[in-house]
Amino acid sequence: MADHSRVSAEQIGDLRREVREFVAEQLAAGSFTPMVDSWLRGYSAEFTLELGKRGWLGMVWPAEYGGHERTGLERFTVMEELLAAGAPVSAHWAGDRQIGPALLRNGSPEQCERFLPGMAAGEIFFCLGLSEPDSGSDLASVQTAAIRQDDGSWLLRGTKLWTSGAHHKHYMLTLCRSTPGSKRHEGLTQFIVDLHAPGVTIRPVYLLSGEHHFNEVVLEDVRVEADMVLGEVDQAWRQVTAELADERSGPERYMSTTGLITAYAAAPDVPDDYRHDTLGRLVSELWSARALSTQVAAAVQRGETPSLLAATAKDVGTQFEQRSIDIVRSGLPTPPARGTRLARLLDEAITHAPGFTLRGGTTQMLRSVIGKKLGM
Repeated sequence: MADHSRVSAEQIGDLRREVREFVAEQLAAGSFTPMVDSWLRGYSAEFTLELGKRGWLGMVWPAEYGGHERTGLERFTVMEELLAAGAPVSAHWAGDRQIGPALLRNGSPEQCERFLPGMAAGEIFFCLGLSEPDSGSDLASVQTAAIRQDDGSWLLRGTKLWTSGAHHKHYMLTLCRSTPGSKRHEGLTQFIVDLHAPGVTIRPVYLLSGEHHFNEVVLEDVRVEADMVLGEVDQAWRQVTAELADERSGPERYMSTTGLITAYAAAPDVPDDYRHDTLGRLVSELWSARALSTQVAAAVQRGETPSLLAATAKDVGTQFEQRSIDIVRSGLPTPPARGTRLARLLDEAITHAPGFTLRGGTTQMLRSVIGKKLGM
């Protein structure tokens, strides 16, 4: 990953303007409608392909694997602008944020060569197979079984739940129990699973709104070759811990409702005395969450695994996302007129809010992690 010192404030400003111009062009062309939670529910293979053409995927990855060797700050800037616009980025989000770095840390050269260039081009999509029906946020309790065969391949047997976007993705990075009866944090292995392989069944899990981006993925003796093991057999807990720092600390953990905030700021029928007070509260909390997130990004840039800071950033960020909805509602003298952008985004935010503090680890689990790390 490139050094932050290589990029100037002027370069960051130029990049920010470039992304904003691109987003404005896409909006003018009608390629997407801004939405709340766009990083999770906004799927557009075409939009992701355009980002790949502009070099905005795999930005910090090595050039030998299709990356662009830019700085973490530049990547953070692009992410912020896309989230602020409510752009449809879910096709590539997990791969760019988490799975690409996992491949670079733990994957074989052959795995990196096979997957990373296509991911950076916006042509290969990954999802994460972590949670299970009976494990909740207790990731160490996963029971999806990986059974080694005589020829070195593996059979995977079990169910993954809340698998975001699996119905759109090509591959799933899956955590399995490879040693039966092992201790909680031992005997775990990660596998790269082709979601079109025999034995894979993807079932939709619908939200109350009728939307579909969550899934249940059932693995019925799915064969995975030995070369699709990521990292070391039985040593995945160390790998997953590093990946969770990537997952929990990005700007998506506090920017899911940014579109709602900007719509409120632009609403013509909100009195200034309401608007000024409300926006002051929102911006101050948003900026605090951002400060935590950038600290995690800097730590990852230095090669650290900032699990405590990442858990804190995720907790603060998602609590803000939920509070932001109530802050906006309290800043409205009357409900927004139906059919307006503000009304639509407020409805979306209310519908999606229950998931903010669940995905990526519940608030209770994160605070347990924080307490243990602090020796409390």
